[in-house]
Amino acid sequence: MNTRTLTSQNNIADDFVMPFQTEQSGVTGRLIRLGATVDTVLTRHGYADDVGAALGEALVLTALSGSALKFDGRLILQTKTDGPLGLIVANYDVPGKLRAYARCDGKDLGRREGETATDVQRRLIGSGHLALTIDPGQGMERYQGIVALDDSTLTEAALGYFRQSEQLPTFIRIAVARHFANGQWTWRAGGLMVQRVASTGGTERPDLTDEDRDARLHGEDHEDWIRTRMLAETVEDHELLDPTLDPHRLLYRLFHEEGVRAREPQPLSAECRCSRERIKSVLTNFSATDLSDMREPDGAVAVTCEFCSTVYRFQPEDLADDLTDDLADNQIQP
Repeated sequence: MNTRTLTSQNNIADDFVMPFQTEQSGVTGRLIRLGATVDTVLTRHGYADDVGAALGEALVLTALSGSALKFDGRLILQTKTDGPLGLIVANYDVPGKLRAYARCDGKDLGRREGETATDVQRRLIGSGHLALTIDPGQGMERYQGIVALDDSTLTEAALGYFRQSEQLPTFIRIAVARHFANGQWTWRAGGLMVQRVASTGGTERPDLTDEDRDARLHGEDHEDWIRTRMLAETVEDHELLDPTLDPHRLLYRLFHEEGVRAREPQPLSAECRCSRERIKSVLTNFSATDLSDMREPDGAVAVTCEFCSTVYRFQPEDLADDLTDDLADNQIQP
């Protein structure tokens, strides 16, 4: 399904990322609102609500990070952990194509008494790592940063990544929830990210603690950053999710004291790169024995895309022309 247009409710755009900057403090940021895009990705799989919320958060994080790429490439967010939600993968392809999926063992997914949404996500994810990979494509070398996931949410881990790998003071707030409108429930998501480029230089202060010195190195003690971060912290979940709230009005509400300037919003969409041709190309790399093991009772080989759940079915004659003589001669024949 292709949702690559700016949809509108009461002339308010959905499915976009809006870059902005503050003139007084020099902080840059991005505001995201997802409607049909996140709903398409999550409803394709029928995840439990807490699993869907975690995957929606991963999708927003991926879009917040990937939309900063200055070249045609891809950003991949992936987690691998020991919790019930053992794997999350989300892709952002320039210019704004999103897809994602999760794997969970189906056990202990229910919310326990007294657990908050944050508690549930930490328990479902467990311990492991989060990797952010930038793939420029065209045979160029990938760049990957890895940060630990240990009793932390996806957003908390991402903040650790920006602090450790990129030395960027960063604030992120993400909201994911079901929204009732026009007689049905749909998924919605939104996110706000603000960042300040790390400062360098200055005079060494022997009176600073190690924690204060680390904050100074990362620019987190700069008064402009502290002031802007405090303003960003006032954003509420419903403001990130509300389809009737003009994004310009929200940015003005948050940062008008700083002289906020919004740039042209970029559309986001749910799009998968899979195709019958791609899947067929992958299948031709399997041996005759492997393909024989994949056969269904009618002799067909069925492959389901993990990202979009599209099922591709191939009869033996569909593959024979591209396989070796040995493969064409035996096991996959009906």
